[in-house]
Amino acid sequence: MTTGGVPETGAGPGAGAGAGGGVGLLVVGDVVTDVVARHRGPLAAGTDTVASIRTVPGGAGANVACWAVRQGCPEVRLLGRVGSDAAAWHERELIAAGVRPRLVVDPRAPTGTVICLVDAASAAERTFLTDSGASLRLDPGDWSEGLLDGVARLHLSGYLLFSAPSRALVSAAVASARARGVPVSLDPASAGFLGALGVDRFLALAQGVDVLLPSRDEACLLTGLPDPADAAAKLSRHFPLVVAKQGEAGALVAESGAVRARVPAVPAAARDTTGAGDAFTGGFLAALLGGATPEEAAAAGCRAGALAVTRVGGRPPG
Repeated sequence: MTTGGVPETGAGPGAGAGAGGGVGLLVVGDVVTDVVARHRGPLAAGTDTVASIRTVPGGAGANVACWAVRQGCPEVRLLGRVGSDAAAWHERELIAAGVRPRLVVDPRAPTGTVICLVDAASAAERTFLTDSGASLRLDPGDWSEGLLDGVARLHLSGYLLFSAPSRALVSAAVASARARGVPVSLDPASAGFLGALGVDRFLALAQGVDVLLPSRDEACLLTGLPDPADAAAKLSRHFPLVVAKQGEAGALVAESGAVRARVPAVPAAARDTTGAGDAFTGGFLAALLGGATPEEAAAAGCRAGALAVTRVGGRPPG
């Protein structure tokens, strides 16, 4: 764990790793506390609504890292920023999941918190209330070239694009990865935040990304096209590989301006869809690192997503 961006001696996922020829996955992204409230039917405004409430570790970046381990990635590292209020808990949870965390402890901001409202009567659809806290205060001072030692692939949570400090970190990380020949993937993360950021700005910030992993809504928002297949195809003119997540409709794999594969979803009885897209991404990246084709990796992602929706929270089973 690090404090205020200054690493402790010997800490960090790059310690002891050899440069080049890596097998590991480095995830840079958000680590937050999820408060998941499962209710049935509409919320009763101005009074009480019965709900089942749990507090669990979350964050898109952290979830992806945990699912990549669960799906067989041999080494997964995570760079994130948390507050002192929950730093030790998050570190323990990540280590228990098999992730090698490097958590920067922010001296001024608390750990990010997301309240997940899950309507159990509506296909477990969820609504998020988000306080990003320390998670979007990652900055270039938290980055070092050594984080890529032994790394075969870098994955970035799209939430990093929604604050100035973490946007600057993204630029530094992508430049470092490109200089080393390490491919970079990005999950846009939030259609709501993307709308505020702007499509042109997102595409400019995402330059240098090799694999884009948008949801159906994000793909359509980024292109202005109503059909997700058309949207994925258009995005693949900007990014070498686009894998669009479609929930119950599976996934689309697009390259060079055309959809190359339609991967079916795995049927599942949904309890909570929180983190299903993160599970897909973790499963996809683990399979890709293991030598799978993009279509095979997307199928692995669908299997992980199906498992994720049967559980409360965004992390895999222990």
